[in-house]
Amino acid sequence: MTGSRIVALGHYQPPKVLTNDDLAKLVDTDDEWIRSRVGIRTRHIAEDETVADLAFRAAEKALATSGFDASTIDLVVVATCSAIDRSPYTAAQVAARLGIATPAAYDINTVCSGFSYALATADHAIRAGAATRALVIGAEKMSDTLDWTDRTTCVIFGDGAGAAVVEASEEAGVGPVVWGTDTSKSDAVRIDGWDPTISQQGQSVFRWATTQIAPLALQACEKAGITPAELEGFVPHQANLRIIDAIAAKIGAPNAVVARDVVDSGNTSAASIPLALSKLVERGELRSGAPVLLLGFGGGLAYAGQVVRCP
Repeated sequence: MTGSRIVALGHYQPPKVLTNDDLAKLVDTDDEWIRSRVGIRTRHIAEDETVADLAFRAAEKALATSGFDASTIDLVVVATCSAIDRSPYTAAQVAARLGIATPAAYDINTVCSGFSYALATADHAIRAGAATRALVIGAEKMSDTLDWTDRTTCVIFGDGAGAAVVEASEEAGVGPVVWGTDTSKSDAVRIDGWDPTISQQGQSVFRWATTQIAPLALQACEKAGITPAELEGFVPHQANLRIIDAIAAKIGAPNAVVARDVVDSGNTSAASIPLALSKLVERGELRSGAPVLLLGFGGGLAYAGQVVRCP
């Protein structure tokens, strides 16, 4: 065994869909204003479901796709910034509901880069021999953090979850991670206190993402031993359509399918990368074994990226 690989994916979104026209009834905005600034037309909103509920649904689908029994999972990692429960934490709740008896399990919070961080830590655990098969999940109920009178934030975010089954492999299907945190801008996105409401310095985050992230993506490709031209997919954090398109243009990956799930799902923070990747694979837009660049960035301001091979 020399590494790990993703063997299956799954995703889940709550049934309630909130359109731009729906939001126009709540706050001073309209469809044209939202689309021109962030590119979003709809987002899914969880009503009675919790973060653990969303995570469980995505993990259940990923496991079913893999064909593995839940009892074969020995590590569960959940990336989330919106879970309310401190104990039992989300990963423990999901493991219990899936019937995984004694896994290593933990939550990780690096906000929008959370899934890439979680995938990296699972890969490292498998490489070190501390795990053999993992469930890596990104799950968010961002609607719990929204001020529905603030049009600068309430139009952006949505709820959902995505999951990956990752196992030990002779050939590395999860590339080396490039990760870090720009602490000089750590207050640019905030979710503070016991009754949190998200706030962000939109222009500051936009400038940071469109000027600082592309070079990190190129580093991830270099560490994986491929060029951007060899990429068949690019799945960045689904922050904002303008940010996605700007980074994609700078990377220079002419053959890559670029995930733009933000249009239909909004910004789902740590869930956005596995959610978008799972949809692309399910629709057959990425072949098995295709090299795909995952790139998370956002609150903290943290970032993480790696090249993976599609299941």
